[in-house]
Amino acid sequence: MEICLAVSSGMFNFVCKFNMTEMKKDICYRVAQLRSWMQAHGLQAYIIGSSDPHGSEYTPDYWQCRQWISGFDGSAGTAVVTVGQIEEAALWTDSRYFLAAADALDGTPFVLMKERVEGTPTIAEWLASKLHSGDSVGIDGRVFAVSEAEQLMSELNKYGIGLETKYSAPDELWVDRPALPLAPIRIQPLEWAGEETSSKIVRVMDAVEREGCSQLLVSQLDEIAWLLNLRGSDVHCNPVFVSYCLISREASTLFCDVRKVGTEVADYLKANGVGIEDYSKVEDVLRQSSEAIMLSPQTNVTIAALCTDPDRGKSVVCSSPISPMKSLKNASEIRGFEQAMLQDGVALVKWLRWLEAAVPIGGETELSIDAKLTELRSENADFEGLSFDTIAAYKEHGAIVHYEATPETDVPLKNEGLLLVDTGAQYTCGTTDITRTLLLGSEATEEERRVYTLVLKGHIALSRLKFPRGASGTQLDLAARSAMWREGYNYGHGTGHGVGSHLCVHEGPHQIRMNYVPAPISEGVTVTDEPGIYLAGRFGVRIENLLLCVPYKETEFGSFVGFEPLTLCPIDLRPVEWSMLNAEEIDWLNNYHSTVAAELLPLLNDEADRNWLRHATKKITYK
Repeated sequence: MEICLAVSSGMFNFVCKFNMTEMKKDICYRVAQLRSWMQAHGLQAYIIGSSDPHGSEYTPDYWQCRQWISGFDGSAGTAVVTVGQIEEAALWTDSRYFLAAADALDGTPFVLMKERVEGTPTIAEWLASKLHSGDSVGIDGRVFAVSEAEQLMSELNKYGIGLETKYSAPDELWVDRPALPLAPIRIQPLEWAGEETSSKIVRVMDAVEREGCSQLLVSQLDEIAWLLNLRGSDVHCNPVFVSYCLISREASTLFCDVRKVGTEVADYLKANGVGIEDYSKVEDVLRQSSEAIMLSPQTNVTIAALCTDPDRGKSVVCSSPISPMKSLKNASEIRGFEQAMLQDGVALVKWLRWLEAAVPIGGETELSIDAKLTELRSENADFEGLSFDTIAAYKEHGAIVHYEATPETDVPLKNEGLLLVDTGAQYTCGTTDITRTLLLGSEATEEERRVYTLVLKGHIALSRLKFPRGASGTQLDLAARSAMWREGYNYGHGTGHGVGSHLCVHEGPHQIRMNYVPAPISEGVTVTDEPGIYLAGRFGVRIENLLLCVPYKETEFGSFVGFEPLTLCPIDLRPVEWSMLNAEEIDWLNNYHSTVAAELLPLLNDEADRNWLRHATKKITYK
């Protein structure tokens, strides 16, 4: 049996290597094709990014153009190819993907450019070193946002290099390109949406008309889904659908593949004054319109050019009025979050108890525990899938901030060390996002205890914070970092982001992070609380709850607000160094765990699960 397994494994590795070699030959061929195409169109360089026409974080396969040209499949990256006297190709990506990108690009024409690493040039700087004044760089204007293209144009113009936006190389060169998704659009129940579409349109148009416009073009998919109280499944992990929406006081139009609209949705839209046109018709409609249209800086270049044609009324490019409206959750949306957290909490408790018993037995890996958690979540009737790909990162993998296990990197779990699990789910009623760092075995090292407790202190400090209504997340960020800064630790990612109501797990405009983000945080906003510390080659720690901003008190100095945790899941106390916590922090832990137990115990049917939860949330005593 062992010999058969070895042969099978060897054959599998041989097939993988053969397929990888063939794929890299394809990449070389595609780059050569692209260069011939560039010469035919008078371009000296071409840029292919990671986005779609709607600025989505995740993109449908149809728009995975950067992966098509380079072979690198990470969620973030930009490929650049030059032609002429200097023929080079490079790909920029961030630290999450340095290792994966280096492996994917090996044997291709592309070299890796490590973003935000000292000595790495920007794309414009790199192009300036390869091109000459008067040369032209091409991009597909349909997948580059106005804000992004304007910045790139400004940087290239410093070197006398032009930017051409009207050509799409993938449209002409990509053979066997995947089709656009055709999943049906569905109605988000008013029980969880909390406001009729017609009411939302009135509120949005009030803001649009204050800017002197009579129409708003909505291009971001989560904004369209929120505005119309519709959901879809066109984009990985995000319940949205490929579309544009043009709204006004008199009538609005949804541009989407009409094959995705059933009778119920069509009748619903008609009742709310929304007509339906095919997705491909949006450019024609905008071209023929004479109205002044508001659009956001995230609108793609091609669409924006049609809206800002000088022959029409004066259009306005400004921040979308929908984004801040969507971020303030109404009572129904909050109730939906609470319901989602109950369902998620039950699944997490079952999973944590299972994990505690399964790891010592052996045979579990990063991927297998991810699959088990998804299985337990799927027992809930409202479960619709994950809100992002789970990060299950054991020991040194936990130090890679956005590590995602693959069959090649998957490792077995032992009854020792720290396991970081960042995971979330989509339920019809709401969206979840949680991180727990778990001690496998019974003993943590002194370093693990110190780092874990510093992260826990930061998590508690932010959760307990009280602050003036409307403060920005940048002003709050210090709370999560102060304790670790005193010990010389820090982390490079943001501390918190908004979460959509059965929508995208990353939602703006507010964030909690070191660099300045002016968007205010006020009651009704949801935001994550996720400080972390990552020690390369050793382990990583992150603890995350989703918080709801709530009123605190009114004083002569104004309105003050604070946070309440929405997430319902025990925090692992086994790695805590208790001497580092004060009485207020221990009180917070006791109060949080008391809430978790009170909410989840009535929903657990298995006495073993109930006993595990009682033990995990038992009161901490201190002198």
